[in-house]
Amino acid sequence: MISETQGSTARPTWLDPAVYGAYFELSKPRIIVLLLITTAAAMIMAARGMPSFEILFWTLLGGGLSSASSGAFNCWYDRDIDPKMKRTAGRPLPTGRLQPHQALAFTVATGIAAYVVLGLFVNVTAMVLAMFGQFYYCVIYTVWLKRRTPMNIVIGGGAGSIPPLVGWAAVTHQIGLPALALFAVIFLWTPPHFWSLALAVETDYAKAGIPMLPNVAGEQHTRVQILVYTIILAAATLLFYPLHVLGAVFFVAAALLGGYFLYLAVRMLVQPARPLYMTTFKYSLLYLALICAAMVADRLV
Repeated sequence: MISETQGSTARPTWLDPAVYGAYFELSKPRIIVLLLITTAAAMIMAARGMPSFEILFWTLLGGGLSSASSGAFNCWYDRDIDPKMKRTAGRPLPTGRLQPHQALAFTVATGIAAYVVLGLFVNVTAMVLAMFGQFYYCVIYTVWLKRRTPMNIVIGGGAGSIPPLVGWAAVTHQIGLPALALFAVIFLWTPPHFWSLALAVETDYAKAGIPMLPNVAGEQHTRVQILVYTIILAAATLLFYPLHVLGAVFFVAAALLGGYFLYLAVRMLVQPARPLYMTTFKYSLLYLALICAAMVADRLV
């Protein structure tokens, strides 16, 4: 195995078992899991029950490959700034466990595989939506927005909101209103989710020269914005009930989950502390998973 201290000089090869773990890490597997949860939720909602195993398998495989390709591209493009941040310095490229050409080859290979899978075994609509999602994340967010504006997360949030549209289209060949509701939830959820993390690791982004909101506008302004977006998120989810997008089961769950999110956002504003920032970040992950589960439960009921 290649150690981090050896990374600058070692040349990993395909015969090295550690390389496969490095590729897995390059794909950002934790993000893939979260995206596939939203994809599967949309599929179950669209089918009003479990879709066929075949369509579920191929959609999640294609979506996972597309997400892996996007994650790898992000690591490849950010290889100059990742060593400057404690949170990302251990990634495969900064440590030398993979070389840039290997990361780029992995990006291309998984991207092509994703669209072959979705195009041949799912449908063209799902494939095109996945392609658009990858373009959004790789080009609009990673290349254009991330290093240029503190609004990078707000605008870039659209990329992570695409998977439920892919899941819905996989089942129905079109985009439905509940899928758009889930898109809206993820889009509004993204700023308080990432800004909570940015508050916890603010010095990391400053060292790398990334204009995240805390190191551009200050912590106080960021905490206010987190509260504002959390209020909008909680209100938007509750509106799905009177607008007949989702029913009473979701309304109750959204009220409870959103209420606790608001509680944390208010606490961050009046009692700022880095451990609380990280607690809010971790809860935001749980919130998204549970809100997806609530949507599925409501749709099935």
